[in-house]
Amino acid sequence: MLLTPRPSAADKIAALRQAIAAGTVSMPGCFNAPVAMMAEKLGFEAIYISGAGIINGTTGYPDIALLGVEEVARAASYITNAVGVPALCDADTGFGEVLQVMRTVQIFEAAGVAGIHLEDQVMPKRCGHLAGKRLISSTDMARKLTAAVEARSNKDFLLVARTDARAVEGFDASVERGLRYVDAGADAIFIEALQTEEEFGRYAERVQVPLLANMTEFGKTPQLTVQQFADLGYAMVIFPMTTFRVMMKAVEGVLSEIRDQGSPVAWLDRMQTRAELYELVGYDDYNDMDEKLAASGHGGTNEDG
Repeated sequence: MLLTPRPSAADKIAALRQAIAAGTVSMPGCFNAPVAMMAEKLGFEAIYISGAGIINGTTGYPDIALLGVEEVARAASYITNAVGVPALCDADTGFGEVLQVMRTVQIFEAAGVAGIHLEDQVMPKRCGHLAGKRLISSTDMARKLTAAVEARSNKDFLLVARTDARAVEGFDASVERGLRYVDAGADAIFIEALQTEEEFGRYAERVQVPLLANMTEFGKTPQLTVQQFADLGYAMVIFPMTTFRVMMKAVEGVLSEIRDQGSPVAWLDRMQTRAELYELVGYDDYNDMDEKLAASGHGGTNEDG
């Protein structure tokens, strides 16, 4: 929040690197600032900013890259400014080709995120757990990653390469792409939509760099715990849309209650209270600062007259 000193962007980048080196990092998907603040309050050491969460939650559009880089980065900056923990952000396909990827890296770095992931789909991309995905060549993706490395001002800004090859070209091809992306400069690999725990294990054996697993619901990946992923050798586990899905189901329920019963009173015990919200966003801190600043203006000398 505005009144609370926050770690610098460089400090957050360093913190994310340190967390990954120390063990498996669980990153809840945070699609707005209050959700990120709640995640920080509950002790998560890093968060994930989902492109789907931002575009679904802000515009109601599907996750098919209908927002531009400035729009996504602006939304991400609201989130990063609200918390002291580092954020990994979804940067889709880099919002263009090689030169656009370089600008994307610079924009997201300026937005205060600690790292981004870039994917090897053809633009416009599709959700990683849907059919019909198409990939760019591994050569073109390697060029994008090389450009991303060149563009970052902080060498520790985390560059994660996502590959959707498992569903399109098969498991072995996804391994080959992962290894090539590491050679091109990727710090970590996001292997999307593996279909069994055994596949996750085999991938970790063959691509021995920090790996990211996507624990999204209702997709192709079985529901595994953070500890299971840790045992398999994964450095990061993201839960991109979990909070969003829970929120939307709850909203559907309470709106149905208002429509049918004319009152949300039956939902009061499932609501965040006014006091809890004010405590989370620091309402009293802002009020106290406003009163302090107002008081400091009394009794002064008007030097302009």
